[in-house]
Amino acid sequence: MKTPLSWNKLPRVFSEKIHALSYRQEPFSTHLPKPFLPYGNGRSYGDVCLTNEGTLLLTHGLDRFIEFNPVTGVIRCEAGMTLADLLALIVPQGWFLPVTPGTRLATIGGAVANDVHGKNHHVMGSFGHHVRAFELWRSDGSILHCSATENTDYFKASIGGLGLTGLIRWVELQLMPVNNPWMWVQSQRFQNLDEFWPLNTQAEQNFPYTVAWIDCMASGNARGRGILFAGQHAASQSTYPVFKEKTKRIPFSPPFSLINPMSLRAFNALYYRQGVKPQGALSHYVPYFYPLDAIQNWNRIYGRHGFYQYQCVIPARHAKDAASRLLEMIVKRKDGSFLAVLKTFGNKQSVGMLSFARPGMTFALDFPNRGTKTLRLLADLDTIVQEAGGALYPAKDARMPAHLFKSGFPQWETFSQFIDPGFSSNFWKRVSA
Repeated sequence: MKTPLSWNKLPRVFSEKIHALSYRQEPFSTHLPKPFLPYGNGRSYGDVCLTNEGTLLLTHGLDRFIEFNPVTGVIRCEAGMTLADLLALIVPQGWFLPVTPGTRLATIGGAVANDVHGKNHHVMGSFGHHVRAFELWRSDGSILHCSATENTDYFKASIGGLGLTGLIRWVELQLMPVNNPWMWVQSQRFQNLDEFWPLNTQAEQNFPYTVAWIDCMASGNARGRGILFAGQHAASQSTYPVFKEKTKRIPFSPPFSLINPMSLRAFNALYYRQGVKPQGALSHYVPYFYPLDAIQNWNRIYGRHGFYQYQCVIPARHAKDAASRLLEMIVKRKDGSFLAVLKTFGNKQSVGMLSFARPGMTFALDFPNRGTKTLRLLADLDTIVQEAGGALYPAKDARMPAHLFKSGFPQWETFSQFIDPGFSSNFWKRVSA
């Protein structure tokens, strides 16, 4: 069996035992070494889904629909199902995920365990806001039915609980109605970071989905320039464009990263000057929400050494200053990010004890792994985040220090009371030390 890795290929962790689950009633606790840790489709970054001890439980085999009401939009399915498989069923019947991350190749259980967010947090909150119930298997053999009214503490601990409270075997979701698979999308350039803030505020007042791409290599008066994308689900109409998804594949990992200052500067300049559509245009939901899914194995462009993803959230009162300082540091180090995404979260209080999304600004960045040089840059970014009272996203972390995790997630000690003693991860051992 191929060794499961995170999407960024860091760190390389090899489990004592790997066990693939095939049905949700499977009795596996008596003959497999502990601790356990669920592993979905490997689309998180870092060691949140990895353990070098015990058994890694592969959940992708738990991929069955259990129940769906096409009138109310309530669906129950096994936790190993991918968002792609779910969307294939619900979209033709007029329903959509109320919150979706930037890939549809994540699993439902992973979306719950990381309480993922999307481009519409200011309207719909995070994934956990739309979870009605789930079944939690504990290593002592007990089975908990969790919801907002039953086993409430375990419900709050497991949403954003990083797979540590037990194995989520099925999930019940409330879906969102849509007219069709199409989006109405507007795009607009901004010349620097100062122009972004009022433009984003206006877009959030008119659109449920907003996100910005940032040219993190630009400096001077152009620092923070980028493109803001705002979208909404399209209204009903009699005809639509023809859409046929096309995917490409990167066949192998080169010995070195294809992302370097020269290639990045050229790409950013070209991308910034692409044709924008401030008046709006129709786009199918697949390229709008999941552009990188069109390039299979896109993580290979970073080479065999992998890459670090760095996503932070900064409270609103410090967002402008911190965003400017983060970009200044990246430009100073001449180590830009290929995927630099900036957006703001709304004021909806997260359900989970360890949920990442909270009011403020979130910045997501990717950096090729260049060893000590990259780690020093990330440590300097940590300082800016901590001084601003921010936090890092556990689902996208491979090296967060314990002190930053504890300051960013003040409920971590309360959460630890609900960890299943038979479950653990390398991430948790690192940040709870």
